[in-house]
Amino acid sequence: MGHLNLPSSKRNARQWRLLDFVSAAFFAAVFLFFLLVFTPLGDSMAASGRQALLRSTADPKQRLHLVALVEAGQQQTIESCPADAVDHMPCEDPRRNSQLSREMNYYRERHCPPPEETPLCLIPPPKGYRVPVRWPESLHKIWHSNMPHNKIADRKGHQGWMKEEGPYFIFPGGGTMFPDGAEQYIEKLKQYIPIAGGVLRTALDMGCGVASFGGYLLAEDILTLSFAPRDSHKSQIQFALERGIPACVAMLGTSRLPFPAFSFDLVHCSRCLIPFTAYNATYFIEVDRLLRPGGYLVISGPPVQWAKQDKEWADLQAVARALCYELIVVDGNTVIWKKPNGDSCLPNQNEFGIELCEESDDPNYAWYFKLKKCVSRTSVKGECAVGLIPKWPERLTQAPSRATIMKNGIHLFEADTRRWARRVVYYKKSLNLKLGTPAIRNIMDMNAFFGGFAAALLSDPVWVMNVVPARKPSTLGVIYDRGLIGVYHDWCEPFSTYPRTYDLIHVAAIESLIKDPVSGKSRCNLVDLMVEMDRMLRPEGRVVIRDSPEVIDKVARIAQAIRWTATEHEKEPESNGREKILVAIKKLWELPSASH
Repeated sequence: MGHLNLPSSKRNARQWRLLDFVSAAFFAAVFLFFLLVFTPLGDSMAASGRQALLRSTADPKQRLHLVALVEAGQQQTIESCPADAVDHMPCEDPRRNSQLSREMNYYRERHCPPPEETPLCLIPPPKGYRVPVRWPESLHKIWHSNMPHNKIADRKGHQGWMKEEGPYFIFPGGGTMFPDGAEQYIEKLKQYIPIAGGVLRTALDMGCGVASFGGYLLAEDILTLSFAPRDSHKSQIQFALERGIPACVAMLGTSRLPFPAFSFDLVHCSRCLIPFTAYNATYFIEVDRLLRPGGYLVISGPPVQWAKQDKEWADLQAVARALCYELIVVDGNTVIWKKPNGDSCLPNQNEFGIELCEESDDPNYAWYFKLKKCVSRTSVKGECAVGLIPKWPERLTQAPSRATIMKNGIHLFEADTRRWARRVVYYKKSLNLKLGTPAIRNIMDMNAFFGGFAAALLSDPVWVMNVVPARKPSTLGVIYDRGLIGVYHDWCEPFSTYPRTYDLIHVAAIESLIKDPVSGKSRCNLVDLMVEMDRMLRPEGRVVIRDSPEVIDKVARIAQAIRWTATEHEKEPESNGREKILVAIKKLWELPSASH
């Protein structure tokens, strides 16, 4: 028989199609690999993938349905977030924020996802998490397994910041500008500043590292609020809070810091690398807003007498002169200025065009409020100046003039102080909160008003982050005049802190935090708020919630869904009004091993 001779191209067509497909797939895989590894697309895809993982209820309708089920007590538990979310901060997600503008560090400020994109899941602890080392031992060492981030230890160990030692991170107390230790550095400052004796009480440490400066000032009865931006690798603020030192995540970028005017007796920058004179000295002007009249500004490191920064150093001095700051000393790479007591020398001619703000400007507005290029007037007269305000601890119980922002403010202040003194006695006697024991160090009061709850804890080895809701009367200035610390915040958004940073969270009138004060309508829901409280709370930490019996019933149902062990209590006998108290403990739980 004759053979049928097919063309070779047809004869091997099937083989060639297979080879082409395999080759194309191989080259596509290689191309995709290079694309993901060596281009920003990889980061953005990883970020979006992570967001999808975290968005366990991506469909807004499904999310609303889940919230309703939890509030009604028909949903037994809220699920765990994935293992890679152990340090998740919804409003400071570096991968998402990296897509934003770099101008004035806008991308490193708070940028919260829409509520429907905020994960409705419980942040797990890292594998091997242990109850934190107790204060004051925690000032010097913490468990490595609680924060297994070695970058600072590797890079800054020679400067005495921290080092790994066995199962611990050890903190020798050093910093870039004080490698021999914060104590020695503070002794140097004492030559020029009245650090001892109660003249100074509140301090702000900008770009604080692991907050050793603030940690060692506590021995001088100076309460320092340390801040630094979220850093995806270094976790500076996380280390500070794990150590039991007051701290929060913040960035001096395009908006005012979330503090009222004239709050701090001392503002400190040790190599904080803030360009104080940039943008027409906008950042120096913001520091001036926060610094109490007669207060001290300390800058150590660049550009103070720093090589190749002569112009920046000259500009810094020029701004200080324009604001009539008194130069106390230039000691090596450290400069100390004292702010004047009044506005008398402004405005004056200066190359930066600095002027006084209009009389109508309220320097206390500081929640998502854009930085101004004018100098805040000293709206509170002499009583708030360092040296004129009562010394610590007398200032804690004396009603400051800022209390008069409210009708009958002085009377309200005194009544609030007495009320919380009574309540804290009851808390300690009847609610088993472990207040006054080493188990409680970091405390948050979510609705602080005049800071009466924090004031009543003066004798305990604790510090309190007093939060004044942004839509409520601006009483935070009163809290600072008392010698306490705090921030503005809107509780329909997550807070700027890492997970597992508070031992006790206290909130009176929790439902008022989610309602519009004018319309009375809910702006967000209690489920999201309590999931956020769970994120901030350390395992085995405690929650105290006061509200009407109806609200407490709803809170108890949500507490069960987020795995808290909750008990309800009657209010203290002396208190009027319809209130009940819920006390809850967060259990220490782990993800199933397969999830790691």
